Amino acid sequence: MDGKEQLVFRPMQVRDIPGVQIVERQCFTIPWSRGIFHSELTKNDNAFYVVAELDGEIIGYAGVWIILDEGHVTNIAVHPKYQRRGIGRQLMEAITAFAAGRGAVRMTLEVRVSNFVAQDLYKKLGYEICGVRKGYYQDTKEDAYIMWKDLRLDEKWIDAGN
Repeated sequence: MDGKEQLVFRPMQVRDIPGVQIVERQCFTIPWSRGIFHSELTKNDNAFYVVAELDGEIIGYAGVWIILDEGHVTNIAVHPKYQRRGIGRQLMEAITAFAAGRGAVRMTLEVRVSNFVAQDLYKKLGYEICGVRKGYYQDTKEDAYIMWKDLRLDEKWIDAGN
């Protein structure tokens, strides 16, 4: 990104699924299918997804489920060509703002124990490791850390739901 390109964050739409799947296949060994994304966008009232779009190309996305007063991060991915540029952080902030606006007071996610880059991002955003899910990932049976963030401890989110 040279500064002339336009980076936009907006809610994901069904028409975005092909672009999201390109990112998904670049980032995950077991990518979500078109049908899963379609169902999330059209049938899951608890789900919210946002895309990062650079000059019309989807380069990242993130999703969250709102369950009672908690936001559960479902997925986050940034195309490898655009990683380490703050896009993941902005995606996380977008879904956190949505969750806080819907009354969430805590956020949670799972992350591979070997994914130090993602763990570092989440820690910088205020998440803490609070547990382990043994054999969580189907492809390698790798464990996942369970991470939590209390939105009530961050002034940025305290009044977001009011």
